[in-house]
Amino acid sequence: MAEPIDFAFEEISAAEHDRLKSLYTPLIDSVRRLIQAGIQSSADEAAIREAQSLIEAAVDKLGTGPGEQVRLAVGQRPVVWGNPVTGFRNAIAPPLVISEEPDGLWWSEFELGEAYQGPPGWVHGGVLAMVLDQLLGEAASEGLTKPLFTGTITLRYLRGTPLGKLRAEAAIERTDGHKTFVSGHMYDAEGKTVEAEGIFIKPVWARDAG
Repeated sequence: MAEPIDFAFEEISAAEHDRLKSLYTPLIDSVRRLIQAGIQSSADEAAIREAQSLIEAAVDKLGTGPGEQVRLAVGQRPVVWGNPVTGFRNAIAPPLVISEEPDGLWWSEFELGEAYQGPPGWVHGGVLAMVLDQLLGEAASEGLTKPLFTGTITLRYLRGTPLGKLRAEAAIERTDGHKTFVSGHMYDAEGKTVEAEGIFIKPVWARDAG
């Protein structure tokens, strides 16, 4: 049987979380701009080589830190700042800020640029799957406060999703034993572009806890 995942977290205050977020967000936003510049740049060879040296110097300045980060949480919600969808310290992440409505709807409004492109001008289908998997998982686990993992996720791409401003939504449809069924959608300004259905499963080692 698979070993249970360690869900022990070191709790930090909301104020400390906000302090760390305000410290790192401008840095990571700069890295996001760097990624965009790398995609779009038409600089000459000398400028590119100079930029590379500056980037390497910045990496040396920041250091790489320990191989394994301490798991942190604010209340019951883990702080997953390396998450590729929501992590505020991960320049790959847009990042999504996910909100919950009283009626159980989970949603996020965000923007995807060229770093997430598949066909020219359109979001890569795998990126859309990743975003919807994250959002459906947030809904199923009530904001990552319950140990649930993706069992299956099915997507139906209704049409291309253009780069730019988007909205994603998800909500629990039903719970059947250890399985939670969730549906979600991706929208652009013209309407729905992707439909998603997911089944999220409570692992065996977590079931005795209720």
